[in-house]
Amino acid sequence: MPDTRMTTTLATSDPPRDRRPLRALALYLAAVFIGGALLAPWLYWAVHSLAESVPALEKLSRMKFSRYLNRGLLITALAGLPVFIRAAGIRSWRDVGVAPGLVRWKGFAAGLGLGFTSLAAVCAVALLAGGRIMKDRTPGELAAQFLGVLATALVVAVIEELLFRGAIFGSLRRAMRWPAALAVSSGIYAITHFMERAANPAKVDWLSGIRILPTTLAGMTEVRTLVPAVLSLALAGTILGLAYQWTGDLSASIGIHAGWIFWLKFYGFATRRSPGADEWFWGTGKVVDGWMALVALVVVLAAVLLARRRTARRRFGGR
Repeated sequence: MPDTRMTTTLATSDPPRDRRPLRALALYLAAVFIGGALLAPWLYWAVHSLAESVPALEKLSRMKFSRYLNRGLLITALAGLPVFIRAAGIRSWRDVGVAPGLVRWKGFAAGLGLGFTSLAAVCAVALLAGGRIMKDRTPGELAAQFLGVLATALVVAVIEELLFRGAIFGSLRRAMRWPAALAVSSGIYAITHFMERAANPAKVDWLSGIRILPTTLAGMTEVRTLVPAVLSLALAGTILGLAYQWTGDLSASIGIHAGWIFWLKFYGFATRRSPGADEWFWGTGKVVDGWMALVALVVVLAAVLLARRRTARRRFGGR
């Protein structure tokens, strides 16, 4: 007679999880922050040494050192991404959310519309209620900025979705249940986007990036800076992760993300703080650091959940 206890145990136990993604992610994050901080002074020195002979670099040479730190972190993250993907056991583009045909335009368009209109509503309400006021910009300046920001938003959305949803969330799903992987990846997304510009050193040496790196999280000690900004960022990461989890590719999440990034960039250019306005409620030029943005993101989450429910009903023949 077969041992039913053993059969039951085997039937109900989870399949063994691949722990390689956890080790790979820990090493990748350490390499990004340490490597990016060490790279920053060399970027600073390279730009300043070439600025006199290359006029195009003159504007870059006037940037604060904190901007070079941000660039160093980004360069290191992109350079190390292929190594991280392979170390995590990912072997195909499909595993990072890039389906055959590259972009599913219907999902991308729906996501772009949702992301764009959600923060557009926040910006419009803030302007109409006096939480923000328009800067003195010409129509030509606004049009040029609109096109430039739109292009930037699309590029950044593709890069960040490949990194945070495709690579990090996608690899973590191999090591743990997907809701846990979603929580971890959304936390990483929130913290890295919450990082503020670091304090500038009096003198740049090869360890300056390492020294000022901790100051990028100085806002963690201030409640009004921490909340609701981190909540909004974590919720945004959750929404983007759900869009990827439920569609199977990154098209919708790239669209949503691009719509958000557009307003994060354009809103600060076009508007300024209204005297006496409560930025904790309305948000600054970043939009997402105010309570209004958190409300908008809750609405977006509800829309994503509703779309998922309708899709499931159609799939199973429900009404």
